[in-house]
Amino acid sequence: MQLTRYTDFSLRVLMYLGVQPMGQRVTVTEIAERFDIPRNHLVKIVHQLGQKGYIHTHRGKGGGIELAREPATIGVGEVVRAMEPNLDIVDCDHPQCPIVPACHLRGILDEARDTFLAVLDRYTVADVTRNPEGLRPLLQIENA
Repeated sequence: MQLTRYTDFSLRVLMYLGVQPMGQRVTVTEIAERFDIPRNHLVKIVHQLGQKGYIHTHRGKGGGIELAREPATIGVGEVVRAMEPNLDIVDCDHPQCPIVPACHLRGILDEARDTFLAVLDRYTVADVTRNPEGLRPLLQIENA
């Protein structure tokens, strides 16, 4: 199973915000530059993260984005489910597979996906940013 770049970048945004000093807002441009992500693509991701309640966006002078929740309350599995358009591993219906009535592959792959998500559910943004002192220099973030 492979996550879309959209979900990958969504997690990176949350991680970047998770290692910021408390109350620090950052711009979409800053994150785009740090991760070498096209800014226009990142704007769409940030918009959706805001709609889903993961981040707050502020316009105007002194604006920027920041986490809307504590990193320890944002589950990695939750974010993956929210941002992935489709978590099905196979599509047996388009085109219609002739062996669907007797095949057990979809069930096995669904079980594997559920196990994958169950592992992600054990972790939060706080867990994946557990070492902010190590991440900040790599992301060119000033120390708090």
